[in-house]
Formats: sequence, C-alpha cells, structure tokens
Amino acid sequence: MEDLIYRPIGHIRSCFPEKFGAPRQPGLIKHAITEIVLTQEFSSVEAVSGLTAFSHIWVLFHFHKTAAAGWKPKVRPPRLGGNKSVGVFASRSPFRPNPIGLSAVRLLSVKEREGLQVISVEGGDFVDGAPVLDIKPYIPYVDAIEAEGGYAVEKPEPCLEVRFTEEAEHSLRQLSPQYPNLRELIIETIGLDPRPSYKKSQADSKVYGLALYDLNISWRVHDDYALISAVAPLAVNE
Repeated sequence: MEDLIYRPIGHIRSCFPEKFGAPRQPGLIKHAITEIVLTQEFSSVEAVSGLTAFSHIWVLFHFHKTAAAGWKPKVRPPRLGGNKSVGVFASRSPFRPNPIGLSAVRLLSVKEREGLQVISVEGGDFVDGAPVLDIKPYIPYVDAIEAEGGYAVEKPEPCLEVRFTEEAEHSLRQLSPQYPNLRELIIETIGLDPRPSYKKSQADSKVYGLALYDLNISWRVHDDYALISAVAPLAVNE
C-alpha cells in the first residue's frame, strides 16, 4: 500500500501547552476553551458555511507531542490503573501507527479574525499547537448510538477536592482579568487527578507543576485533596 499524505487544515490554540494535565478524553473539562484556527488556504467563508447549525463537531488532529515516539502494539490505559495491557486498537492511546486523534466537542462559535476562520469549541482534550486534519459535524441520529464501553464504561468524575493557599488566591485575583474562569479551569483540571495511575495508590509528597496557558500551577496531594500553592508565569526555560 502506498503512503498517504495529508495537509493540516489548521492548528489548535489550547490552554494546555503540555500533555501532562490535558484531559484524556473530550468533554471532561468544560472551561477548557479551544480555538481551531484554519490556515489561509481553507479559511474561506464558504468552507465553514452552515457549520453553526450543529451543536457539536468532530475534530481529527495529529498527536504532535508524541508522534516521534512511534507506536506500541500493546498499551496500558489509565482507566485500567496503568498496570493492565490491551491492544493499541482497543485503546485511545496517542502511540498509534498513525498518531491521529478524534474528539467530539461542543461548538461555540465560528468567527473571522485577521482574515482567518476561527472555530471555538468547549471541553477539548487538545494540546496547544496540534495540527488539525479535518472537521466534521456531529450528527446525533447516526453518531449518538447505544454502545458497550468495554473497560471505559462510565465517565471519570473528579476525585480530588481542590483547595488554594492564600498566596495562590492572591495570584488568582491578580490574574483574573487576563485569564477569565482560571479558577474553574484549575479546579476541573486538577480535580481529575492527572498524575500517573500508579501514583494514586501510594503516598505522594511530590510537588507537581502543571502548565495552563503560560502559567505554572504548583500543587501537591494531601490525602483526598489537592492544595494549589502557587499560580505564576512559566519560567522561560519550561
């Protein structure tokens, strides 16, 4: 079979600059607002005409942060605790023969900015900068089917209460004009506990850094809650 070559139609602008912290599935973090910026070649008004009639869209994208690592025939899904392996085609792992992601997200708006079409969506699981390969409307009568979820039967719910130190609260007040809904975004992101699965079953005194936009969120887990100790600009070398 001959190789197939696809050109990106745009790229992702996301609040998640790194893989760590980005939700593992779409729709889990409501305040994660993503922009899909179409390239000049595909930014005609005609190309997006009629799209806003749909409440949701499918987004096909390239796993640009992990593509260089190649693929694995067996992977360890987080939903199985990170200890049990399944075939790559029985998972949504980014380490695939063709590193393509597929996410259904709520469509918020389609607007033109500086001559480019910008599609805003809610609840994306995208890492910033990801190339977008295609967009399709979500059609309920064919896409919303009754199905069996295998080992991922139920939607993961927040498992950590999120608290803030006084210093972190002060930073949030200072940053709120520039980053609307930052508090909610932090609570939704860290509440899902983005740590590796094996870390969740043992004592963990590590202070984690999680990037949102160009900010670093410092936090650690105390029993059943996460304490946010600092919200500060990312260091230049991070």
